[in-house]
Amino acid sequence: MSKKTMMSSVFLAGAVAAALVSVANAAPLTSAEGKAATAAGKVKCYGVALKGQNDCAAGPGTSCQGTSTQDFQGNSWKFVQGGTCEAIVTPNGQHGSLSPIKS
Repeated sequence: MSKKTMMSSVFLAGAVAAALVSVANAAPLTSAEGKAATAAGKVKCYGVALKGQNDCAAGPGTSCQGTSTQDFQGNSWKFVQGGTCEAIVTPNGQHGSLSPIKS
């Protein structure tokens, strides 16, 4: 196998793996996952997720988990340990919220 063919194969395998991870992360949280997080003392904290790393609720035009379109999007949430959400401060000075943040 030539070096060029090998590099193309490695690149293609990496691209396929990245696409599979992206699709897996874009799926909605299952009921069981949500219940497990809640049972572990987690709460939904809005406005603290990085782009594409929200757990759910990312507003119109998005399906759910992993679909936020910007960092710290006010209508997307991430599970965090209970009692910590409102203490989280984003780089823009905004605090996490237990309800959606209107922009």
